[in-house]
Amino acid sequence: MTFVITGVSGRTGAVAAQTLLAQGERVRVVVRDRSKAEPFAAKGAEVAVADLGDADALAAALTGAKGAYLLVPPNLAVADFRGYQQRTSAAIADALARAKVPHAVLLSSIGAELPSGNGPIAGLHELEGKLARIDGLRTTSIRASSFMENLGMSLGALGQGVLPSFTPAALAYDMIATVDIGKLAAAELREGAKQSSIIELGAGPYSPNDAAAILSKLVGKPIQVAEAPLDAVVPTLTGFGMQPQLAELYREMMAGLASGHIAFEGKHRTVRGSTGLEPVLAGLLGKA
Repeated sequence: MTFVITGVSGRTGAVAAQTLLAQGERVRVVVRDRSKAEPFAAKGAEVAVADLGDADALAAALTGAKGAYLLVPPNLAVADFRGYQQRTSAAIADALARAKVPHAVLLSSIGAELPSGNGPIAGLHELEGKLARIDGLRTTSIRASSFMENLGMSLGALGQGVLPSFTPAALAYDMIATVDIGKLAAAELREGAKQSSIIELGAGPYSPNDAAAILSKLVGKPIQVAEAPLDAVVPTLTGFGMQPQLAELYREMMAGLASGHIAFEGKHRTVRGSTGLEPVLAGLLGKA
């Protein structure tokens, strides 16, 4: 039997596929562009070409799968991001049902139990609900905390000794390295599932001040957090070319993190990642 892995062009899917291949498992990677699959094909993976929004192509890619790792890929170009999420989620659910996949590991998010007030995470709330209604499907939803790698978007001002932040400098919130997400996804696929479940995955908490202290050590000079108000999120992100709807969703998510609205429920299985923030930041700076 084969494990089907999506998202191999990104961090978590690549780690999941590489981990399973190294363990001698049969793997089929799903890509939109066949050239993106070359590193995996060279290690023995099958390749399926499908857009995750194309239910027919995805169902064909999933046929015969023992388990599948699925996510909604980021799409920063679409004007209607929520519509994109809904269309992609509908296609994923349709394809899983048609292919009769017995077990799906889903990359979800902290705060996915909330139907609103959580920015783009609301789309994962909807997808979890769609998968829960598929007869015969057991779903392992990995509700991951904030990606450590997201801090990479804030490193452009290090030359001026500054780490910009839209959350308070002293606010510590849970984070996770994407490598730990991919490894957990691979482990859950190999183990299988007797019933659907939720895993809360984190390795923090870390504050912007913690990140600044680590960066100071890595770059060899003091780095200070520069707090920016939430009102600046949308104009800042749209100024960098982000679509207005998605920028507003990010503002809502950041507000939810700062207020504690977005947090782990604390009633599901908890897994702690083994990767700390320092090696992730070192990698982002090319100092790993």
